[in-house]
Amino acid sequence: MASNRPAPESPSAYELDDRGAFPGPGADDGDGPWEEWNPTEESTRSVRGKHRVAKQRGGFARSGTVLGVGVIAAVGASGMASAEDRPPVPISMPDIGGMADDLSENLPDAKSLPGIGELISDEDSASAAADDAAPAASGPLTRATQTSADTGGGTGAGEALRSRILQQADAQQGAAEQEARETAEQAAVQQAATEAAAHQESAEKAAAAKKAAEMEAKRKAEEAARQKAEAERLAKLARSFIAPVSSYTLTASFGQAGDRWAADHTGQDFAAPTGTPVKALHSGTITQAGWAGSYGYRIVLTLDDGTEVWFCHLSSIVKTSGKVNTGDVIGRVGATGNVTGPHLHLEVRPDAGDPIDPMPWLRDHGINV
Repeated sequence: MASNRPAPESPSAYELDDRGAFPGPGADDGDGPWEEWNPTEESTRSVRGKHRVAKQRGGFARSGTVLGVGVIAAVGASGMASAEDRPPVPISMPDIGGMADDLSENLPDAKSLPGIGELISDEDSASAAADDAAPAASGPLTRATQTSADTGGGTGAGEALRSRILQQADAQQGAAEQEARETAEQAAVQQAATEAAAHQESAEKAAAAKKAAEMEAKRKAEEAARQKAEAERLAKLARSFIAPVSSYTLTASFGQAGDRWAADHTGQDFAAPTGTPVKALHSGTITQAGWAGSYGYRIVLTLDDGTEVWFCHLSSIVKTSGKVNTGDVIGRVGATGNVTGPHLHLEVRPDAGDPIDPMPWLRDHGINV
């Protein structure tokens, strides 16, 4: 441990004191024998009054007290170590307590500092009341420990401020992140809904187009089937031949002589009531229709191979021109021209030439008459 060195030969506090120099231990001053001074024992008076530093909130006025108590404790410990074998040495010390009081009076109140006063908890008031109620006989070291603990309030206030700022920053950052996540989620949901709607619309359009294509294909197939069936029917009719009238009686035949015509008979007569439908015995084209003298009203049907078929003595003409099919009604039985009664005079002229006997020609084409 360090020891006190002898003071220099200069006037000391004892010599300058108006009460005279301190005689030192062992001198007879009428107070009895001297004892060793130990500042840690109960003989030491409690530092009160002028040397007590008033507690300020925030710990700004405690530093002077801490410094003074620390110096006293160090000097006391050093004196204990060397008091036994060395003569006492006068010590001159400044009034640290007074300096602390002056300093504390010039410091501003912690509550008056902007942004700091409202953060200082009321716990400092409770701590100050507890310090005032403590025993006055507490030693310097104990008071130094308490003062050091009190000074931690300033650090605690700073830490509390820092913690609160960090908490606010974390809360703001968390709120910003939460808002960003919610915005991203809403954007994702909206985008997904838009894509789903577009996909739905595209799917509906594709389904509608597919259905329309199927319906069009079905219609075309049906139309093709109908046309095919009609073509087959027409082909069948084209290959077939029918009798020109349904109900008839064969009368004058081809080559028969008679007084009603200048030469032999040039065709085959089918006697039937007036108005009986006359049908095209085969498909062809009507090339002539109208009045023909002794033939009366006549229709000339030209077949695809060039053969002409004459329908004579008609009472009326239904078809005057154009293509006809087998079985189409082209006129009606009558008695026009050089006749004795209503009948159909039928002539067959191959290649539009001279007439031939109709009966063998009809039989050759599948018509049984």
